[in-house]
Amino acid sequence: MLLTAPRSLYAAFDRFPTRKGASTHIARFAPCLFEHAGGGLLYVMGDATLPAHQLEGDVEILRFSLPVENLLERAAAFGSYLDQILGEVSSGLSIAHFRDPWSGVPILSSMHHCATVFEVNALPSIELPHAYPALAPRTLEKLRSAEHFCLERCDAIVTPSHTTRRLLESLGVPAAKITVVPNGADLPPPCARPPGAPAQYLIYFGALQTWQGVDTLLRAFALLADLDLHLVVCASLRSREARRMERFAARLGVAERIVWHWELSAADLQPWVAHAELSLAPLRECARNVLQGCAPLKILESMAAGVPVVASDLPPVREIVRDGIDGRLVAPDRPAELARAIRILIAYPERRRALAASARERVAGQFTWERSLRMLRGVYERVEQSKTGIAAPEGAT
Repeated sequence: MLLTAPRSLYAAFDRFPTRKGASTHIARFAPCLFEHAGGGLLYVMGDATLPAHQLEGDVEILRFSLPVENLLERAAAFGSYLDQILGEVSSGLSIAHFRDPWSGVPILSSMHHCATVFEVNALPSIELPHAYPALAPRTLEKLRSAEHFCLERCDAIVTPSHTTRRLLESLGVPAAKITVVPNGADLPPPCARPPGAPAQYLIYFGALQTWQGVDTLLRAFALLADLDLHLVVCASLRSREARRMERFAARLGVAERIVWHWELSAADLQPWVAHAELSLAPLRECARNVLQGCAPLKILESMAAGVPVVASDLPPVREIVRDGIDGRLVAPDRPAELARAIRILIAYPERRRALAASARERVAGQFTWERSLRMLRGVYERVEQSKTGIAAPEGAT
């Protein structure tokens, strides 16, 4: 039973909060919605460590945490519970923002009076086969059908990447319906070097799924054995994939030069990023990154911290990093090329400083969260005005 009559809803089939990029998005976008609407309901995934029900001022938080092992069954149960919630709150909602089809289908099936915004960071029909290669074609077709339903029925779509926008247009979504709201980063103040940090180190931070290309990074790092250089890996979760990467590092003979950290808070992570020589984003060349698109927060946060980035030369990365100006782009999935780029930049510290200064300026000018949230508020205003038929005031965003 809800304690409030929410005016808005933000729904996401993601555990919140966590150290993952999805959690960062929710932490930025959901308050923007609730500030716009004057309060609301946040419906997310939880677990045994998080409260199932919270009331934070004018925001009520519900977490779905039933122990359903199978991912797709868990997603279906998440959507079914949301459908029950909508039966309680539907009449008072004016706007709903959702991140996935499991949230979107129940919202769009019953909330016809409500303005709706679909935040597309990833499409499950493209994303899930990388984690579950044995997914049946019939299951993928069901996922595509649910995605199409949400893309067609929602009032507006926001996505962080022009690459993703092009994919959505290729699926028949009208261009006017899509707004690219880039990921952002805050410009952090100077901070002290983390205790015990190696004298010179590279950093990788984020998740360790196969499409992140960490295996390519480890192979490249093995080619730099002659340098007095460490690799710091700050992973969002000590998963099965993480354990596999640890074993792989041992087989390559580089385990003693790698420092592993798990689930660091933003405050604890920041010094490790700020004092790295280079930050690495070795994304693989795969449909998940090239066709669907991505907008890696690790790249923007490194640039904002004034740390040069070496990343894979992929279309969504080129939206953020200008090769040779803000960072260095290398061919994906090629350890030797990645190692060569690292070696050259380590040898020329003045080049690293120039890239870092340009990167920080680029974030300050084009990729702040303040700028992105201003764009998002504009989307909310437009969809509500369109839904109610009230014309926007002159000069409105």
